[in-house]
This record gives sequence, structure tokens and C-alpha cells, in this order.
Amino acid sequence: QVQLVESGGGLVQAGGSLRLSCAASGRTFSDYGMGWFRQATGKERVTVATISRSGGNRYYPDSVKGRFTISRDNAKNTVYLQMNSLKPDDTAVYYCAASYSGWSSRISGYDYWGQGTQVTVSS
Repeated sequence: QVQLVESGGGLVQAGGSLRLSCAASGRTFSDYGMGWFRQATGKERVTVATISRSGGNRYYPDSVKGRFTISRDNAKNTVYLQMNSLKPDDTAVYYCAASYSGWSSRISGYDYWGQGTQVTVSS
């Protein structure tokens, strides 16, 4: 089992920035690809960023490309999501997830999930 704990969410005005962190425990962090996902009220959960074990393979959908950056520090067992130029449409619960397969851009590729952290962007 892997435990994931997200932090860094909050309320921010449009155009502002937040950095989310996800701390992992339970197994070797470097064994897992990692991803960030979000779910707005009444909508499906979608991928916002993924990163492979080494950090060499990243994926972003067009909705966040150029604004969000995923990174990881395997020595600290932590993955980050830097979010810049935030928009009201970014409002959602953001979830961190771990993939034992090493990397996936799809929700189905992830085995462990955190509890989520709320990000609210006001206009």
C-alpha cells in the first residue's frame, strides 16, 4: 500500500498561483509514476499532469499546458504541481495518484489515490 497526502490547496484570485504537494509513504516512491487529477463539482475526474519515475516523461492536457508544471523529488518522496495563471475553470478538488506501472496519462493507470485538496479560483 501507498499512502498519499496532498497539501497546498486554497482560495486564490484568477491569475494567481498555487503549488500543490503530495507526500508519499508506505513503499519506495521511485517505483511509481505519479499524476495529478482534478474533479470539479458535477464533472468527471480528469488528468491534469503526469510524470514518470525518473521525471523524464510528462503529460499535460491542452487545458493546463503552459500554466501547470509537474515535478518530483524522489529523495523527499514528494510530487509537486505548480499552477500559474489560474482561471475560475481550474476550480476543483485536486488529487494525487501513484502508478506502479511507472507512467500513465490515464486515470485507469493509477493504483493509489490521495484524499484530495480543494482549489478554488475566484474571478
